Amino acid sequence: MFVLDTNAVIHFFKGKGRVADRLLATPPDDVALPAIVLYELERGARKQAGGDGRIERLARFIAAVHVLPFDQAAARHAAEIALHLESLGQSIGPMDTLIAATALAQGATLVTHNTNEFARVPGLKIDDWF
Repeated sequence: MFVLDTNAVIHFFKGKGRVADRLLATPPDDVALPAIVLYELERGARKQAGGDGRIERLARFIAAVHVLPFDQAAARHAAEIALHLESLGQSIGPMDTLIAATALAQGATLVTHNTNEFARVPGLKIDDWF
């Protein structure tokens, strides 16, 4: 399963990189979106001028993918990630911690262009479709 980071979805909408090609070549059942990413996308769409069109496009996109909840397993992974990276002085952003934890809890590969930050998370499989 591939779990999409926020920047992967934004690149898809903007037609940047190879994200659209890779996403469209992947079976929909193999693509998921963490609820945390959905929050970031919803917030961004509502914040931008002309957000109505973005909100509509986002709604169509969400209808085609599975949204993963932030559940008990993700919460445990998030705590482990945060404490481990803090001990190394290499923390990542709090939302990124939750996104990485969701991917780990699902045993999924995180699709992101933010490879430098997510590469710090032990055991997290990442793929850059950009």
